[in-house]
Amino acid sequence: MSIQSIQKHNVVNAVYDQIKEKLLDGSWPPGSKLPSEAELTASFNVSRVSIRSAVQRLRDLGIVVTQQGKGSFVSKNINQQTLLNEQQPIMHLSREEFHDMMVFRQTVEFKCMELAVINATAEDITALEQALNRMLVNRDDYKKYSQADFDFHLAIAKASQNKVFYNVMNSIKDIYYYYLEELNRALGITLESVEAHIKVFMAIKNRDSSTAVAVLNDAMSDNVTAIEKLKQSLPDTK
Repeated sequence: MSIQSIQKHNVVNAVYDQIKEKLLDGSWPPGSKLPSEAELTASFNVSRVSIRSAVQRLRDLGIVVTQQGKGSFVSKNINQQTLLNEQQPIMHLSREEFHDMMVFRQTVEFKCMELAVINATAEDITALEQALNRMLVNRDDYKKYSQADFDFHLAIAKASQNKVFYNVMNSIKDIYYYYLEELNRALGITLESVEAHIKVFMAIKNRDSSTAVAVLNDAMSDNVTAIEKLKQSLPDTK
């Protein structure tokens, strides 16, 4: 399929549909690199904004993966079925990656919560509340929500007053953010997730460590179930 110059109104949808056709006919196979933004702009004869919006839509569904400094690539996990069923996002977080992060959180973050209940200052509680508010404001933008989500959990580590825990959390920021972004993108920002963060905040503010830990543990268990359902619907992913 050759790329056709687009001179219509619904430009982003037209670009998106043509890119998807290129993926379906095998012109850009799984794992291949997409042409650069400049090349796509010239090929489609549209603005860079339209190209970015169309690629972002593919990225939101997990069909395209962007690597910092390298460009955008077709997901290795896609097939004809996943391309046609575009309402079902592709989860790029493997079961092993999720399990490893869950064990880390149960080992380190739960302890941070227990310490935060004892040691959190008024400034720490304010920082938690500010991160939570940014999460609530950005519920419709999973990237901004995920950044505020990470800041919320980092604030818990800081509130523990244990510099080692805080530095460890800060040192794995990229891994932790990727984990949160994948969950929020593929599973969606649910009301249950938002309410869980509110409950954790209130528990820490009220100096109730057992409730804070229980709420977060239940939320992670719910994520395990949701991820398994998503993986089962995409049998070719790992």
